[in-house]
Amino acid sequence: MAESSSSPSSSSSSPSKLWKATFAVTGIMVTLVTYGLLQEKIMRVPYGAEKEYFKYSLFLVFCNRITTSAVSAGFLLASRKAIDPVAPIYKYCLVSVTNILTTTCQYEALKYVSFPVQTLAKCAKMIPVMVWGTLIMQKKYHAPDYLLAFLVTLGCSVFILYPVSDINPYSRGRENTVWGVLLMTGYLGFDGFTSTFQDKLFKGYDMEIHNQIFYTTLCSCILSLTGLIVQGHLVLAADFVYRHHDCFFDIALLSTVATASQFFISYTIRTFGALTFATIMTTRQLVSIMLSCVWFSHPLSWEQWIGAVIVFGSLYAKSFWRKAPQKTTTSATLVQNGDANNLKENP
Repeated sequence: MAESSSSPSSSSSSPSKLWKATFAVTGIMVTLVTYGLLQEKIMRVPYGAEKEYFKYSLFLVFCNRITTSAVSAGFLLASRKAIDPVAPIYKYCLVSVTNILTTTCQYEALKYVSFPVQTLAKCAKMIPVMVWGTLIMQKKYHAPDYLLAFLVTLGCSVFILYPVSDINPYSRGRENTVWGVLLMTGYLGFDGFTSTFQDKLFKGYDMEIHNQIFYTTLCSCILSLTGLIVQGHLVLAADFVYRHHDCFFDIALLSTVATASQFFISYTIRTFGALTFATIMTTRQLVSIMLSCVWFSHPLSWEQWIGAVIVFGSLYAKSFWRKAPQKTTTSATLVQNGDANNLKENP
């Protein structure tokens, strides 16, 4: 009975759904692929005739967060939604601290590993999510979840351990792969905690998405600004940007697409669910790696191609398996959802 009544409405709304899907896919692909390319350009390509490199990753965090905070505040005021904090401020700050550490590790890792290596390593974020989900949310996972995590880890390990020589200005005199792997491990650990704790906040409080974005990014602004002042990097970063106007343009565009991506991500998860979002994100990562290899001339060894096939093959297989209707929510769905927030990027 319910089936027959729902069919006409679903068919009549299919054109609308197609436009919404096109909007969501285009928005995520354009913003996050652009973000990835700009991120690599800022951290790895020299500026000016003297070939100076931008080294102040915390400044990028500050610019991204202040832009996102301003936009989310404007949205809350325009929509006349509650701007008062829903949860205790220290909980927003905890998310903010781990988010800053996540993003800083992400930017710093680009000094030691290539963007394709970093992007593929991000696919392994389900492992810390599963660990933190067990510790914080008391979630339980089944054998297919662990098999998927193992395959993704195997593919990432092959990709990282068998690189073609990739010379970059920061690798001289350093074990760049070791430093890069350590930073990416920090990224995965902090990111897993951030998304899991965000999930707990959403479930523990009646919290609107923009309310959380505003307060976490506001805390991030204060903390990152404090860090820049303490390290003495604020004036140095501002001077670099002042002397290199193309760097200023790159950072402004980076902050813009980072902010826009957050709203496209929220829209996609709310409209189509975490499963569709995961498939889009997997495709985006694959496109980002291919574009980075072409744009910045990163050669890939045949072992790395095998590693990439293992990772993306496993992720796509996961998406297709979970398209089958299920009567009950399985632990596999929990890994996929994590909830929705465990799948979010941390620009």
